[in-house]
Amino acid sequence: MMLLGVDPHKSTHTATAVDPASNQQAGSLRIEANLAEYRRLLTWGRRWPQRRWVVENANGLGRHLAQWLVARGESVIDVPASATSRVRQLTRGGGRKNDRIDAAAAATAYIHGDGREVNVDDHTTALALLDERRVNLAQARVRTVNQLHAVLRDLLPGGAPPQLSADQAAALLRTVRPAGESEKVRKDLARELVTEIRALDKQLAENAARMEELVGASGSTLMNTPGVGPVLAARLVGRVGRASRFATAAAFANYTGAAPIEIASADKARHRLSRSGDRQLNSVLHTIAVTQIRMPNSPGHAYYQRKLSEGKTPREAKRCLKRRLADHAWRIMIADERRIKHQLPQAT
Repeated sequence: MMLLGVDPHKSTHTATAVDPASNQQAGSLRIEANLAEYRRLLTWGRRWPQRRWVVENANGLGRHLAQWLVARGESVIDVPASATSRVRQLTRGGGRKNDRIDAAAAATAYIHGDGREVNVDDHTTALALLDERRVNLAQARVRTVNQLHAVLRDLLPGGAPPQLSADQAAALLRTVRPAGESEKVRKDLARELVTEIRALDKQLAENAARMEELVGASGSTLMNTPGVGPVLAARLVGRVGRASRFATAAAFANYTGAAPIEIASADKARHRLSRSGDRQLNSVLHTIAVTQIRMPNSPGHAYYQRKLSEGKTPREAKRCLKRRLADHAWRIMIADERRIKHQLPQAT
């Protein structure tokens, strides 16, 4: 088996063949980042019938090439840039760096156990794209509403209420009788902003409906959990991907930043709040926790009240609930993944 390490850049990619038995380089090729050069790279790689491509940062600059190779039946491994950096530091040469060395370092990192297999883009990628789009739409809506508030402050005594919808703003504008040219311009601008908000609201609704459709098609049962709607379920599935990449629920909780970190103490074991981990997933767990706390009949509400009765503060009890929800979400996603895996042979 020949390992073909790839160091991707925006305009060029460099591949180096490394024999895993001897860790010796057997050749190298530099190509431009275009489809014709991709085919030349694949032709070069086919000189080794038993081969495996090892792409550094296959979810970043190497994503297009990695997906192109996977779509043509090639075995592709993703290796993080941190792993190739460690290899360079530990090899002879004092951490010298160039594209050919980086490509070989990616292959060597895989030999040492780093890396994961790259799969064809599926519903997970689609949900991640929809989630990113939703974040951008929500930020655009916040900016537009803030602009509308600024205009309404100059048109209405005291301005508009904090929670302002497009319909409320339109109703307020109907009460405005412009007295001069500047007020006419302000009212026209406010009308334009209301139109933009309505368009953004429609796009957000369509985005949520598409998320719900894809979450259902993916076979996920996360929405059966109280407080988890299509948006939160889509964010969990899209950002986590395969839950089986986490060996335990504790590993997943650590990844989300929901697991407390033990700190050194001479007297007894102490822990502090984790500030690391995926903050987007941490935000999802926080939202679910807050929602369940407000639902009297939910399991999270009962757990939260039990922790309060044990003497914990509301903040501490909420952190405990987030940790419990991280375990629950991991178990649900693992169960979904296994069920779908068993159903695949029947579907084919």
